Amino acid sequence: MSTIRWQCQQFSELSTIELYKILQLRNAVFVVEQDCVYQDCDGKDFSAWHASGWVDDELIAYCRILPPGLSYPDAASIGRVLTASHARKQQAGKKLISYSIKNLYRLFGKAKITISAQLYLKRFYESFHFVQNGEIYQEDNIEHIQMIRAKGKAKMQ
Repeated sequence: MSTIRWQCQQFSELSTIELYKILQLRNAVFVVEQDCVYQDCDGKDFSAWHASGWVDDELIAYCRILPPGLSYPDAASIGRVLTASHARKQQAGKKLISYSIKNLYRLFGKAKITISAQLYLKRFYESFHFVQNGEIYQEDNIEHIQMIRAKGKAKMQ
């Protein structure tokens, strides 16, 4: 894989083409691939920072970084985490999470981070010092767990 170009932008900074490609990949992964019918455009995109990884003009990795109080009253969050199917075995997801955590701390200080993780990704997030917080729950017919990362945890991959 060629070098990934990373960027972190507010919603208003996204071009229409970037926004289209983000929504297209979110739909390809969450709606089509995971066979999950849900309301993707939930109003949080306007207040989020959008972390994206590009190879040439192709979006291969994406997530949104949410400020404290938007999804969780006492924590910032990272959500809508995805990689294009062909980029999953090439460490794009790990690079995305590392990049996103660094940007979250840059934007919001050493805040606590809470995520809603698909259960099968528990070990992946544990490698970034997230720990399970609570029981398994269903979200859009997929098993999820809430995970937290303590404030300012220094070691990252």
